[in-house]
Amino acid sequence: MNGVLIPHTPIAVDFWSLRRAGSARLFFLSHMHSDHTVGLSSTWARPLYCSPITAFLLHRHLQVSKRWIRALEVGESHVLPLDEIGRETMTVTLMDANHCPGSVMFLFEGYFGTILYTGDFRFTPAMLKEPALSVGKQIHTLYLDNTNCNPALDLPSQHEAAQQIVALIRKHPQHDVKIGLYSLGKESLLEQLALEFQTWVVLSPRRLELVQLLGLADVFTVEEKAGRIHAVNHMEICHSAMLRWNQARPTIAILPTSRKIHSSHPNIHIIPYSDHSSYSELRAFVTALKPCRVLPIVSRQPCRDYFQDSLGPRLPVPLIPDSVQQYMSASSSKPSVLCLLERKLRRPRTQGVVFESPEEKADRFQADGDSKKAKNEDLSGNLEKQPSLHPLRTKKQLFPDRCSNQCGEAAPFSESQKMVTVLTAPLGLSVHLRSPEEEFLPPETGEEIGGGPHLVPRGDNDGSAVSRNPRAWGGQDSPQSPSSKAVPLLAPEFSGLALKYLLTPLNFFQARFSSRGFDQQMEKYHKSLLKCRREHSLV
Repeated sequence: MNGVLIPHTPIAVDFWSLRRAGSARLFFLSHMHSDHTVGLSSTWARPLYCSPITAFLLHRHLQVSKRWIRALEVGESHVLPLDEIGRETMTVTLMDANHCPGSVMFLFEGYFGTILYTGDFRFTPAMLKEPALSVGKQIHTLYLDNTNCNPALDLPSQHEAAQQIVALIRKHPQHDVKIGLYSLGKESLLEQLALEFQTWVVLSPRRLELVQLLGLADVFTVEEKAGRIHAVNHMEICHSAMLRWNQARPTIAILPTSRKIHSSHPNIHIIPYSDHSSYSELRAFVTALKPCRVLPIVSRQPCRDYFQDSLGPRLPVPLIPDSVQQYMSASSSKPSVLCLLERKLRRPRTQGVVFESPEEKADRFQADGDSKKAKNEDLSGNLEKQPSLHPLRTKKQLFPDRCSNQCGEAAPFSESQKMVTVLTAPLGLSVHLRSPEEEFLPPETGEEIGGGPHLVPRGDNDGSAVSRNPRAWGGQDSPQSPSSKAVPLLAPEFSGLALKYLLTPLNFFQARFSSRGFDQQMEKYHKSLLKCRREHSLV
C-alpha cells in the first residue's frame, strides 16, 4: 500500500488503516487510484482532505459520506488546525500532479518545517513555476514518487509517447483501435487522439461521466459503433479478446504504460506512455528544489542514493508543541466515539445474551456508588422512622417507566432506553439482553442508558416486559387495590438467606461493602420491616 504517516506530526497521506495510524488526526488523499485508497470505504468516519474532483469521485464510487469529505481548491493555500484549541496551525497548498484527474501534490508548512508530498506525479517544468514553489522555499522533506526511479529505464516524454501512438494508428487506417486503460487516467490522451483522427472515442458510461466533469472536448460517446477508437479496461486486452475482435473487424490494441508487459498477440502494442516521472525528470525536479532529504513513496523501490549530490543541509528533528502532543496522544490513548462505532460496525449484528461476572458488576456499581451514597445513607438512617414502606414505592424504584405511567408522572427515561433490558440476579450475576441497536453504542453511552441496577421494560410502557400478574408486585393484595396494606408482606418463617436477598430492594445496598457487610445491611432491612409490621399489627 502506498501512503505515509509523517513523523512528529498528526498528518497521514494516502494512509487509511486506523489500527496502524496511531496519532494521525489529519488525513489527506492525493488521488483516486486504488493503490492509494486501500482501506478507504463507505464506513470511513473522519475528516478527509482532497481536491474537488477527487471529492466527487470519492463519494460517487466509494460511497464515502459527504459529511467527512473536505474539498480544497487546487492552487490555493489553506490553514488547518493542528490541535483542539487552535493554538497551532499549518498551511497546506494543493498543486496539480499531472497524473490523473484530481491528482495533487501537497505542500505542508508548519512547526515541522516544509514538507512536499508529490503523490504519483509526472514532472513538467511548469511545476517549478507554481507560486508555492517559485519563491525559493527550503523543502525540508520531499516524499517523492519513485515508481520509475531507475537510471536504466529510459522513458520518452508524454508528448513523444503520444506521437508514437498517433504514428501506429496511422499505419492501420482500416483498423479499430482498442486503448487499454485503468479506470482513471489518460483521458487527455483520448481527447488528443479523437481530435487527431476526427473520430468519436467510445467510453463506458462511468468514464463518460468523468470526462464530462473534466470539461474536455465533446468527442466522447457510449455508442459502440460511433467511432473507431474504443477505451477499454486494460485487463480486457488479451489473446482471446484479440481473436474475437478481429473476427468482427480488423483491430489493433494499444497499452500505454511504462510497465514491462509481454505482448500475447502480434496486434497488441506496448507504448511507454506513463503518468509517472522518468528518472531524468526526477533528477531535474530534485536538483531544482534541493530538499534537505528525499524519502521514497514506493518503499520497495529505493531512490535516496540517487540524489545525494542534490540535497541541502539536514535540519534537526522538530520539537512538537505541547498542544499538538496532547492532540496526537488523545487520539491514540482514548479512541473517539467514531472509532468505537467503526469497530462495532464490523461485528456481526446478532442479538444475544451477555453474562456479566460479579467482579465486572461490582466495578460498575462502584462507579454509581459515589453519586448514590448520600441517598442510600438517608434511606437507611430514616427507615425506622417511617411508619410503613409502601410496596408501590419499591416497585417505582425498580420499574420507573411503568410507575411513571401509572402515577401520571413523566417517564425519566429516553425512548432508546426501552431497547435495553438489565436483569439482576440475587447472587450478583447480571444478564443483559442486547438489541441490535445497542451494538452501535459505545461503552460509555451504554452505561448511561442501562448500566445501573434497573430493569427497563422492552416494548411499550405498559410493562409488557414484566409480569402481567398484579399480585407479583408484593404479596396477596395488589398495590393498585384500595384495600391493600401499606406494609410489604414478609412471613416470619421466610428467614432463608437467599430469599431475603430476593426480597431486599437492590437500591438499599451500598457499593464497596464486603459480602459480610451486605448480609448485615440485609438483616438490618428485614429487622426494620418486622418492627414496622409489629407496630402496624398493634394498631
